Amino acid sequence: MNPSTASNVYAFDKRLLARMTGALGDDKTIGRIALELGLVFSELLPDMFKAETGRDIAIGYAGFKMGLRNELIADLGEAVLLSDVSLRNWCADFQIGCDSPVLIALVEALLGAEPSDIEEPLPRTLSKIEIDVALPVFDRIAEVVRMAVNAPGGFEPVVERPHNGAERLQPDPTLEDVYAASIDMTFGLGPVLSTFSVIIPQSVLLKTQIVMPRSTGQNENMKTDWSEQLEEQIRRSAVTLEARIRLESLTLETISRLQPGDVIPFHDGQDVRVEVNANGRDLYVCEFGRSGSRYTVRIKDTQGSEQDILRHIMS
Repeated sequence: MNPSTASNVYAFDKRLLARMTGALGDDKTIGRIALELGLVFSELLPDMFKAETGRDIAIGYAGFKMGLRNELIADLGEAVLLSDVSLRNWCADFQIGCDSPVLIALVEALLGAEPSDIEEPLPRTLSKIEIDVALPVFDRIAEVVRMAVNAPGGFEPVVERPHNGAERLQPDPTLEDVYAASIDMTFGLGPVLSTFSVIIPQSVLLKTQIVMPRSTGQNENMKTDWSEQLEEQIRRSAVTLEARIRLESLTLETISRLQPGDVIPFHDGQDVRVEVNANGRDLYVCEFGRSGSRYTVRIKDTQGSEQDILRHIMS
């Protein structure tokens, strides 16, 4: 290519190319599809959640946004739970994101609190146990997507374990981002109102025919007692316990001179008091002991009821 020819070469407009190849739609078309999908969520999810949790959960359409997928995901913030989802014969990679306050409130409700008594939690990253509890929420949202898009083959969506937005890996800069749309839905439990979003490539949406399932009879094939399922997930989650033993008080001068092999006595002379905690929350008052070749602690008192302890660990 000679210099005169090179001067007449211009980069093809990315948006125009995407529109020509069916990867970018206009506001009106994407907005119509987003609204149709939002109406399916509004119609099906409240009954699903009510049947399985016994709680009234309000779901409503909150609009849509368009842009590059990575930017839409980043706009959700860090105090959000995210999951990558795929549905064979429809979309190999879409995302579900849910604000943390409503998930925290849902955990409280499932542990026995009345929704009207739950104060709105501040947005924050979620613990491993809270993520365990959130898994069925993402499963139900993905299931509604499956029913709404009527993907050929009847395949089930594959929902990856959710992760906190703050922990999401940065996108690979060598991979070209795609144009997507974020369908935003309000998610209300008692006084707590949050948002969940489904982020789908526009190339997929433009080929999708949204259908409203005739009935919600498919719920009969789902796990019918979600509360028990979530409670079981909580109870089976591994928790790291820590034990604190108070030692005899020493002067700062003495402490600074301690060497390997020196001994510091326990503060208690007979039954050594031990405080056991998890996630920074005190759970038990114990006494120090030994069983065979292993050191142990014997529980003498608890810091509340079983439900109190569960809430302490979860928070």
